[in-house]
Amino acid sequence: MSSGHNTRHVPHWPPGLPRQLTLPQTSLWYNVEVSATRYPEKPFIVYYDTPLSYARFRDECERIAGWLQQACGVKAGDRVLLYMQNSPQWVVAYYGILRANAVVVPINPMNRTEELRHYVSDSGASTALLAQDLYPQIAPLHGEAAGLSLRHLGVAAYSDYLREPTDLVLPPFVAAPREQITAPGVTLWADLLQQDHRPGPHTAGPDDLCVMPYTSGTTGQPKGCVHTHRSTMSTLVGGVQWFNRTQDAVYLSVLPFFHVTGMSGSMNGPIFAGATIVLLTRWDRDVAAQCIQRHRIGIWQAISTMVVDFLSNPRLGEYDLSSLQGVRGGGAAMPEAIAKKLKDLTGLDYVEGYGMSETLAATHINPPHRPKPQCLGIPVFDVDARVLDPQTLQEVAAGETGEIVVHAPQVMQGYWRQPEATVQTFIEIDGKRFLRTGDLAYVDQDGYFFMVDRLKRMINASGYKVWPAEVEALMYKHPAIHEACVIGAHDAKRGETVKALVVLKEETRGKVSEDDIIQWAHAHMAAYKSPRIVEFVSTLPKSGTGKILWRELQEQELARK
Repeated sequence: MSSGHNTRHVPHWPPGLPRQLTLPQTSLWYNVEVSATRYPEKPFIVYYDTPLSYARFRDECERIAGWLQQACGVKAGDRVLLYMQNSPQWVVAYYGILRANAVVVPINPMNRTEELRHYVSDSGASTALLAQDLYPQIAPLHGEAAGLSLRHLGVAAYSDYLREPTDLVLPPFVAAPREQITAPGVTLWADLLQQDHRPGPHTAGPDDLCVMPYTSGTTGQPKGCVHTHRSTMSTLVGGVQWFNRTQDAVYLSVLPFFHVTGMSGSMNGPIFAGATIVLLTRWDRDVAAQCIQRHRIGIWQAISTMVVDFLSNPRLGEYDLSSLQGVRGGGAAMPEAIAKKLKDLTGLDYVEGYGMSETLAATHINPPHRPKPQCLGIPVFDVDARVLDPQTLQEVAAGETGEIVVHAPQVMQGYWRQPEATVQTFIEIDGKRFLRTGDLAYVDQDGYFFMVDRLKRMINASGYKVWPAEVEALMYKHPAIHEACVIGAHDAKRGETVKALVVLKEETRGKVSEDDIIQWAHAHMAAYKSPRIVEFVSTLPKSGTGKILWRELQEQELARK
């Protein structure tokens, strides 16, 4: 049964689709083998007008895998960091790591050295594949002197894949020539491909570890979500089937691949289908519109802020967008006025979905033929999703608000080396293991899920999830900060933005400004999570046990709207 006791969504199921999905009993690497064998000369990636064929893609993945195994000693099950922006190298690295029977640890390229330190030490990775613009961030963590596990770095220059002339505007760091980085343990991407190492046999199967995206939560440090090839396969195959995609589909891949939504829907799914992806490293509304026109793009996966920016382009009327067949996304609700503007311009509905790192993207998607606005959608193939009272854990009636819990093939095994956190996030119902999402929702009379609020402490800034406890942990490294509490503040453009209430150490008062703290935070953490607003306060409210009452401060902030 697709959704526990709730079957009200069944009449709205996409026509012609089965309710269950038979998943391939293979690793993800086999999807590359199949598509490259079927469509060797077909472009898999188009990068600023330079194509990369399926055959060449497979060959380069093999070379990366050979280098990992022979030059770096990477063995089956070892974790390898992947730290770069969207690029052909990102995709080659991901599948090269999988070909080597290893586990991909995708890292947000906005992360700085202090944030990276945790990923290196927690994952135990000895090897990282990264881009040259990010090398200064990872260099202090590399080599024996750093006291961490990281020994081998493969460093890529995006411009290596700009082989064809283009009139598209290139970000300067994409056009930048290859840097000759010569530190010990560093190999340039071009050199490691040239070494032409070949890997041993591919042995990973559906129940071996595949990818480990990190998520934060109520505690300070991010946790690795352990996914097998089977759980990763579930959302990529499901997305292709749900939207009826074929090998002739052309995708605009602009969502970041380190994030599970882009990874599953704009990269892994197209490989399985044998489709083509048009890839941009940095969002640019004009370049996106030019690519839609030039490459007859049919599918665009986007977050609401991208669509807002795209539709507000005064030059939009100059482009032929008639090839677009579907615009979909999630992460943050699409404003009604923007959805209407999209519909008026293209005739298309914005189809929203819902998922998380713990489920490697979607557990719920709107039926494409009958989407509802500002809606999470209905549970997809083989997903048992229920809404429970968070206290009693009893199922609530239709229309009542409760916490979404999911039992599904895409649910992670657990958190990496965090048995207690894993136990806390799962419950058993009817003999089945359900993931507690921490999201509050209700189900309408048609069986569609609607987000109401969240139990978990989180800020949603332009679709990026910001975990206040993690930001606070980083802020406490500032020598002038005595105490800090991070909350969400209203922001017209981002929806929510990050605000920090700070108590300074007595001896620093009057010597440090709020702007100083903002600048420091921006230099020490990813831009999307660093506080845009800092307010100095003399004290923070506390409970009897000394815990800072963040919820009270959050409610005061919301009341100011």
